[in-house]
Formats: sequence, structure tokens, C-alpha cells
Amino acid sequence: MIHQSKSYIKFVRLSKNKHGVHSPFVYDLVTKCFNDKKKYPEYEILKKHRQALRKDASMIEMKDFGQGSRVFKGNARKVSAVVKNAGMRKKRQKLLFRLARYLKSEIILELGTSLGLGTIALSLSNEFSAMHTVEGCPNTLRKAQGYFEKFNLHNIQIHQELFSDFLSESRSIGTRKYNLIFIDGDHNGERTLGYFNSLLKSVHNNSVIIFDDIYWSKDMTAAWQQIIANENVTVSIDTFQWGMVFFRKEQPKQHFVIRV
Repeated sequence: MIHQSKSYIKFVRLSKNKHGVHSPFVYDLVTKCFNDKKKYPEYEILKKHRQALRKDASMIEMKDFGQGSRVFKGNARKVSAVVKNAGMRKKRQKLLFRLARYLKSEIILELGTSLGLGTIALSLSNEFSAMHTVEGCPNTLRKAQGYFEKFNLHNIQIHQELFSDFLSESRSIGTRKYNLIFIDGDHNGERTLGYFNSLLKSVHNNSVIIFDDIYWSKDMTAAWQQIIANENVTVSIDTFQWGMVFFRKEQPKQHFVIRV
């Protein structure tokens, strides 16, 4: 927590809004996507899904394959409590929806389904998209899948396995090209860096990889610094909660720290 606090102070000092951005691509991303105030009809589905989860008093045995929870002591957790204390916040969920929509993402990968807050946002961004989501815990995935069916989301393909297994070179599904990749299921810096390196074969010029909680710990921040220094990354954006990297070869290498 000390690392996060110190990092946030530094972030506030360095961050800029649209007026400090001197890249047409990033400027448009900030003004037309980050700062988009339109009330999309899909937001209503996001709201109903969140409300349903917050009323869900059922208990599930959640197995953590990442760094574990800073909130919960055991693995038996009430669904409503998970959403309240550890779920993606409404503002970020809407931003994720807008990002996928703005970038016209057609083939999407999410590492870390959890209860599906991010999954549904990505799924709704394009009804014709191929949405792949990977979760190691079968009980969590089963609960999420129930809500996908309840809200008639038919473009989601679920994969119950470890991230490393899904990304292994022997699996053709793990080597396809993705438009948008959201990594939200492991806060271990070394493994996160490994996922990034494995995914380099699965991106193209217009792809984006979004990393959650880049300031979770010192090793996550160290991994983030190595990722943005990679020669394949041309544009990187630090929004504190998320780190985003792009691979646009037509652009010079630039890094941006932006308030969202």
C-alpha cells in the first residue's frame, strides 16, 4: 500500500489531460474515448448486471491462481461482497466498453474473467466480436457464465484453464491475432511480463494490451517499466489503474501519463 501511495503522488505530479498530449492518435483517444460523456444504451445492461451481482448472496469457493486477495481471508466468498470490495468500478467498466468500441475491436481476449464485469463490457462493445475470456477457477467461471446467459450474450467463448496453458505455443487458439487484450487476473510482475512476451505473437499493428493494477506492487511496476521499454511497443499510456500499450509502427516511441 505504501508503494501505491507513493506511486499515486508521482502520477498526479506527472499526469496530463488532453492539453498536454502532442500525438494526434492519443489526443483523439483521450478526447473521443476517455472523455466521451455519451450515455450508451449498453450502460443499462452493465448497470443491471452489476445490480444482480450485488444482490447475489450465494457463496462460491474461489481459487486464486494469482497473488491472492488483499480483502478476503479465505476462499469461500459471497458474490455480492466480491463485487462490492474487489470488483471493477463502474467508471472503469464503462471506459473498457468505450475503448473496445472506439478501437473497433473484433477479436478480444480477457485473461481473468472473475464474475464477468469486464467480460460483459467488452462483449457489449461489438455484438459481432469474438470475445474470449480465460479463468482458472471453475466455480467463478460457472457463476459468470450464468449471468452471460441471463443477459443473452452469445459472443463470449469461455476457457477454464490457467493463463499459461491457454497461451502455450502448442495451442492455435492462443496464437491468433487479437485487437484488444485485457489482462486482469494476476498481479505477479514476473508472470505478467511472461504473459506479455507470450502475447507478442498475437498482436498486430493496431492491437492494444491493457494491464490492470500496474502499481499493485513494486514488482508489478517493474514489469510495467520493462513492458513499455520493449522495442515492439511504440505508444504506452499510464492511467494509474491501467497501463496500455500499442504497437503502431507508424508512430515514434512515446509514453504518456494521463488522468482519466
